Amino acid sequence: MGSLRSVRFIIDNYMQIFLVLLLIIIGLTVLTSVCKISPFISFLIIAVGAGLLFGMPLLSIAKSLQKGIGEMLGSIIITLASGAMIGKLVAKSGAANVIAEKVITICGRKYLSWGMMLTGLIIGIPLFYNVGFVLVIPIIFSLVYQYKLPVIQVAIPILAALSVAHSLLPPHPSPAALIGIFNASISKTFFYGMIAAIPAVVLAGPVFSRFLSRIKPISTQLYAQETTQVENPPSLGISILSALMPIFLLLITILISIIFKGNTTVEKMYDFIHEPSILMLVSLLIVTLLLGKRQGMSIQHVMTTYDQGIREIATIILIIGASGGLKQILIDSQVSNEIALALQAIQIHPLILAWLVAATIRLLLGSATVAGLTAAGIIAPVISDLNVDPNLIILAIGSGSIFCSHVNDTGFWMFKEYFNVSVKDTFLSWSLMETIVSVVGLIGVLVLSLFV
Repeated sequence: MGSLRSVRFIIDNYMQIFLVLLLIIIGLTVLTSVCKISPFISFLIIAVGAGLLFGMPLLSIAKSLQKGIGEMLGSIIITLASGAMIGKLVAKSGAANVIAEKVITICGRKYLSWGMMLTGLIIGIPLFYNVGFVLVIPIIFSLVYQYKLPVIQVAIPILAALSVAHSLLPPHPSPAALIGIFNASISKTFFYGMIAAIPAVVLAGPVFSRFLSRIKPISTQLYAQETTQVENPPSLGISILSALMPIFLLLITILISIIFKGNTTVEKMYDFIHEPSILMLVSLLIVTLLLGKRQGMSIQHVMTTYDQGIREIATIILIIGASGGLKQILIDSQVSNEIALALQAIQIHPLILAWLVAATIRLLLGSATVAGLTAAGIIAPVISDLNVDPNLIILAIGSGSIFCSHVNDTGFWMFKEYFNVSVKDTFLSWSLMETIVSVVGLIGVLVLSLFV
């Protein structure tokens, strides 16, 4: 009799978790994909609807929304804003082009795909994805004309690297937001992310691109853009240092903390600098000097560039904030407890589960950022019960969030239109590349979980 009650309890919890997930995903899908409502507004509507459905008092719903949005943005707004500013200045100053041209010159035609991959990784770390995508278009087309190579074969390695950076590596919006949600470490997430990213980007980039030589544009009239010429571009060393400034600061602080281990003052300074918001703020100030004042830019020009960078991520910031409101509704309504019980009963690895949730939402909604944030809202309330490193949960969700980009994703259409290929060939190149990155990324995270 007792065992029968246990079975019924598990089944009931399965039904509850299924209904919660189904309602959230269907609601977001209908509002964003069918009704074409902004993801920011959609998140808020779903959050309020979920609160009402779960029997929360009206005033409690409003307070939960405010608390969730405030806590979410409070933990990451400096990181996101600083990252967007650095990325925009790296692009505007010509630093990104300097890096790309040098890497490609060193690699030459024989190893061009590897050079493109490396370029994508270096400039993809500071650049917001859409900015990076548009920035590399003229680089791709100039190489196609120079070496007379198939355009898709040249494009895929660099775009694969941009996708990996966008989904796995802070300070990109989704990974940065997930670090705040799961109270993870920016340095561990980044370094684990790089370990998982390398095999993913190699297989989806240089290896996969070798099979794409037959895919050709529908017409020979490509939508190339002119490369912006900068009168006084920075040196290669300054360009790389500026693009990777947060990483260099992380390495320096870690090294200093090891050398001066036991020194209370140094340890306090390490903890201060190691905070993502402080790390990015210090990086921003240094990059302002290196790429701004040192290159002869006026402060007004630099600030205008920063304003442009902020405008480009304003929508993303709103979406991230609204997703925090939904997460708080799940917590305050106590539904997260039911989710925890149901997830504990599911016999599946927590990292695979996190990937599956994100991948499913990605297929339905299209947006990688929305998929990652929605999955995090479902998983975060029960992270303590899953017995897994939060940094790896972030990477599993990030990998799932870029699974199989298709017709409901703006990236799919950007690729198709810029490179003037058919829908079928976009599926065979772009969509398959994103799927390889996603699946190999998950495998890398699972392997990491054996050692972390």
